[in-house]
Amino acid sequence: MSVMKFFAGFAVGAALGALAGILLAPQSGAETREMIGDVASDVAKRTEDTVKDIQRKADDIISDMQAKGEEMINKIQDLIKKQKDELAQS
Repeated sequence: MSVMKFFAGFAVGAALGALAGILLAPQSGAETREMIGDVASDVAKRTEDTVKDIQRKADDIISDMQAKGEEMINKIQDLIKKQKDELAQS
């Protein structure tokens, strides 16, 4: 969860920094509004890309954990079966 908080903080910080730079620049109101819109769109796109990347990585990790869990279950079941077979033969 701290990774998500980091990226959220990063996105907010980047947006605020860009907004402060735009507002303090010597330009007309129309140019400033256009730049704010462009920056907001860019930040939203980067944030969306970052969230999608995190989701992809999380999905990969979950899939890997599920596969390893199934592998462990199969190994445990095989060991139990071996033990039962050995006990039945004794």
